[in-house]
Formats: sequence, C-alpha cells, structure tokens
Amino acid sequence: MKIAFWMLTAGAVASAVMAGTLSRAADPVPVSLTRLDCGAVQVNDLNAFSDTDAYTGQSKRFTDSCYLIQHGDTYMLWDTGLPEALKGAALDDKAAMSPTLDKTIKEQLATLEVKPEQISLIGISHYHFDHIGQAAEFPNAKLLIGKGDWDALTADPLPFGADPAPLMHWLKDGGAVEVVAKDKDIFGDGSVVMLDMPGHTPGHHSLQVRLAESGTFLMTGDLAHFHENYDSYGVPDFNTNRADSVASMERFKQLAANEKATVLIQHDARDIEKLPAFPEAAN
Repeated sequence: MKIAFWMLTAGAVASAVMAGTLSRAADPVPVSLTRLDCGAVQVNDLNAFSDTDAYTGQSKRFTDSCYLIQHGDTYMLWDTGLPEALKGAALDDKAAMSPTLDKTIKEQLATLEVKPEQISLIGISHYHFDHIGQAAEFPNAKLLIGKGDWDALTADPLPFGADPAPLMHWLKDGGAVEVVAKDKDIFGDGSVVMLDMPGHTPGHHSLQVRLAESGTFLMTGDLAHFHENYDSYGVPDFNTNRADSVASMERFKQLAANEKATVLIQHDARDIEKLPAFPEAAN
C-alpha cells in the first residue's frame, strides 16, 4: 500500500510539474505597438484619390504613419515612410502632392533606445515611395513584401508608381526577403498577421496586430487614405485594380467588425490619437 501510495503521489507531482511547464510554454509572447512619425504629404488635388471625382477643389494634409512592433525580443517595422532626404523639405501648395519629413525613423528609434541593427523584420504594405522610403537604412532586416508587388518591382517596364530604388538591397544585393503570396502569420502565434488586400497595388497588404491589453488593431496600408474615403469605398484613380480594391475593403471591414478591432488609417491624422503618444506603446 505504501509503495502504491508513493507511486501515486510521485505521479501526481510529475503531472503537476508537467502541467505547469506546458502552461508556461503556452504563455503568449508579449507584443507592443508604437506609432512612428514617418512624414506628411500636402495633397492639393484630392481628386487623385477618387475615380468618381468626389473631392473636386479639395485639399488635405496626409500624415505618414509607420509602426514599430516588438514581439518578445524581436523588433519589426511596418512601412518605412518617406525618404530621409525629404527631412525639412518645404511644402509646395501648387504641386499636386508635396511631401516632407520632420524626423527619421532612426532618430525615433534612438529615443526608444533601439538600434537600427536590432530591426529584424520590415513588412511593407506596398511599393509606393511614401511607404518604403527609409527601408534601406535597415539592411540587416528581412523584407516581407506581397508577391504581386515583388513581381511588379522586377518587371520591365515598371508599373506606374513603382520605385525599386529604396529596395535594391533586397532586389539585387542579396538581402533576406520573403515574398508573401496570401496572408502571413509572421510569428506563428496569430499576434501579427499580414493581410492580403490587393487593389491599390497588385500585392498590397494590411496588417493585423493583437495586443493582450489594448485589443486588436488593423493598419490599412493604403487600402484607404482617409475616413471619408474608407466610409464610401472610394478608389483612387491610380489603383491597379478597382474590383480588387472594393473587395479588399469589404474583407477588411468585416474583419474589423468581427475582431472588434481599432482601425488605423495610416494617412489620416485623426487616427494618430488612437495609439499612445510617442514614445509610449500600446500593449
């Protein structure tokens, strides 16, 4: 009886230890989300963002938001904004679009005590210059890019709006790259997911980030550029596919509703305050 008792006790202890180990192994990796200021664009002809001429005679100041995601000890950038060369550029109220930059990503990372070489991943929503401008400053990072955009950047002739120059490290010089054909669960735990949302460009993606305390955030990329555009399913006249654009917006809105997500329209200044003010992060 004593032997049986001690065998049962030992078994119970072993089971408890194993259960505790499994529980610890299943603990989610901490994830945080920080908004970075990646520039601004004065749009003096807002009709460029409507193929139905919905904004005749209107102008708007776009923000250019990028994001730093920390997953455990891994740092990822989502989009890299306008080029560093535009820092301090004067705005032109006569040009159709006039970009400027106040501070670089590296300057903001320094405030956070994050070194450029600590950035392991760069996910880009699409190939336009205001989303890839500072990518080359992080050559140690693996690039995550939609397949349709990668194919476009390697095509001859290049499609309208495609500028491969900031991505030449990955296109030509052997930088680590992963071409993303559909959705991509980046860390394999559902916390950060690139969402296949073509239409603005062939390989355009949005981003979903699930946080333990703050809930789910959905970053648009350029699925929509401002609230009125998003609400009305507005399609810029330079999008590569209208039907895909509308279908992607429908999917995005359903995901936002089902996830009870906070939508961050990356070019709309009204969405900046949905995240803590830099240098604070959402967790």
